[in-house]
Amino acid sequence: MDQNLIDQVHNIVSPVIAKIPDTLFGLERLEFMSDEAGKLSDVDQTTLRNFLNGTLIHMKELDASDIDMGSSGCREKIWYRAHGEKNPDPKMGEFKHAEMDLILLNILMEKQRDALIKDRNLDFSYSLDDAGEPIRLRGDMYFDLGHLALNMRMIGDEIRPFSSLGLHPEIAKALSLRHTKKGLVLVTGITGSGKSSTLDSIIDANNQTSNAHIVIIGSPIEQVHKPKGCLIRHREVGSDVMSFKEGAIQALRQDPDIIIIGEMRDPETIITGLEVTDSGHKVFSTLHTSSTVESIDRIIGEVPADEQNRVRERLADVLSVVISQKLPKTLDGKRTLAKEVLLMTPPIRAAIKNNNLDEIYQMLQQSASLGMMTLEQDLKRLFEEKKISYEEALSNANDKKRFKEIVKL
Repeated sequence: MDQNLIDQVHNIVSPVIAKIPDTLFGLERLEFMSDEAGKLSDVDQTTLRNFLNGTLIHMKELDASDIDMGSSGCREKIWYRAHGEKNPDPKMGEFKHAEMDLILLNILMEKQRDALIKDRNLDFSYSLDDAGEPIRLRGDMYFDLGHLALNMRMIGDEIRPFSSLGLHPEIAKALSLRHTKKGLVLVTGITGSGKSSTLDSIIDANNQTSNAHIVIIGSPIEQVHKPKGCLIRHREVGSDVMSFKEGAIQALRQDPDIIIIGEMRDPETIITGLEVTDSGHKVFSTLHTSSTVESIDRIIGEVPADEQNRVRERLADVLSVVISQKLPKTLDGKRTLAKEVLLMTPPIRAAIKNNNLDEIYQMLQQSASLGMMTLEQDLKRLFEEKKISYEEALSNANDKKRFKEIVKL
C-alpha cells in the first residue's frame, strides 16, 4: 500500500472525527458519522474508496479469501485470511476505531447506511475493477462495541468444474434437472466450508446441460452466472426482493424450473422452501450444519413443536440430496473438499418420518453403491491418498471415535 495514500486517508478523516461531540457514544455517534460521511466531497470520497479498494486488490495478491477491519478486535490493523490462516498485514497501515468507522461508512450508499444503523448489520455485495479484471466480494458490516467492523469474502471469478466435486453418477443425476425435475437439495457446512462454491458448480452444470429458467435468491448475490443453456435471474435480498421467503413465493409466478434459496435461515424460509419444492420444483439451498443428519434435525427443530410432525412428513417427501462439507488443510498448506453425502431412498425416507434419525448414519456407511458416504469415510480416503494428515482428518471428523475405528494406524 502506498504510504502517501495512507497519509491522505488520515488527513481526510481526522477533521471529521474532531467534529464529533464528546457527548455522543455508540449508536448516536455512528449516526452522526453516517451523516458526515454523506457530506464528504467527491474527491475525499474517492480517495477513501481508493484506499479500501487497494486493500481488496491486495487480497488477490495474497490469494486471501477474507479481509477483516474495524473495531477493537482488529487492533487497528487490517487482517487477511490466506490458506486458512488469519493474520494482520502491517503494510496496510494502522487506523484508530473512529477512523475506520468513517472509512467503512464511506463505501455504503445512503440507504445502506440507514439500514446498517437500523439493523446493526448489513449484508451487501461489492465490486471493483483491477486493471480491467473485475473483483466481486460479499460484505458483512456490523456493530462491535459501539464501532463498525467489516468482513469481506472474495467471490472467485471462476466456477469450479462440477466434475471436481467427485460425486457419484447417481448423485449427479439427482442434482441434474435433465434427470430429476423436482426435489430439495441442501448443501451444508460451517462458515467458510465452501458451500457457495459447491452450489455454484451445481448451478453451472445445470446451466450447461438444460434449457430452463433458474431463479437465484441471494443475500447478497455472489457469483453472477452468465446464461448458457438457461435463462438466469439474480435477485438480491434487500435490493431486488425483501426476503428469501418473498423471493421464493414470487419465483413461483415467474415460470421457474430451478429456484435457489441462498440460505434457510429461519422457520418461515424453511417452510416456504418445503412448500415450493412440494409444488413440483427443483430447489437448492444451504444450511449452517456440519452433517447430513444434523441438517435434517435442524430443519425439523427450527419450526414450532406443533408443526414438527407435518414438517417431518413433508421433508421426507421432498428431500432429494444433502451434501455436508468441510475444507481440511492439505499437506501442502492448501484446502481440499471433504464431504458427507445423503441420497434419499425409501429406508431413509422412512427413518425421517418415524423420527429414527440415528439409523441414517449406518445407511450412509453401507450405501457406497448409490454414492453415499459419511464424512469420516471421505476423510479416510483423503488420508489414504496422502492429501491430508491423520491429525487433520481426525480434527475435521464429526465422530472422532468412528473415524479411529475405520482408520487403523
